[in-house]
Amino acid sequence: MSQFIGRTGISHARVWHHVDMAKETRTLGRVASAIAMTLMGKHKPIYNPAVDSGDYVVVSNCHFLNVTGKKMDQKLYRRHSGRPGNLHEVLMKDLLANKGGSAILRQAVSKMLPKNRLRKFRMERLKVFEDSTNPYGDNVIAYHDEAPQVSKILTEVAKLENSAKS
Repeated sequence: MSQFIGRTGISHARVWHHVDMAKETRTLGRVASAIAMTLMGKHKPIYNPAVDSGDYVVVSNCHFLNVTGKKMDQKLYRRHSGRPGNLHEVLMKDLLANKGGSAILRQAVSKMLPKNRLRKFRMERLKVFEDSTNPYGDNVIAYHDEAPQVSKILTEVAKLENSAKS
């Protein structure tokens, strides 16, 4: 079997995915893990952990976070500067009130990505908005519902490549 199956321009193209948290029925962790997989490029046939081949993800309506149990009242976000006595703890509901759902979603996705040099570049491809409007509406050709719609993506990219050739 050939080693080069799937190594075409179509599989290397970066596609834009859209996640609308208002329509999302999954919880924060499950949505964040799906976003992290898309940012890493694990849904592509050319996935390699050392190569940044992921796609862009646009998330809108982040104030509609769905969490289970008493996480809003009990989950703590901690940060420490390294100096003695400088531990800061913030509850999830306070972070939601002060910085919005985008900060919570960004932190959840960031902690699900591998802790290496590519994390910063992958997080730059995550575009998060509190409301339904975003400037990337024209770029989005794939809507990220339950799983990436690979056939739709491939047909759109093939159309773009054919129009570029002619």
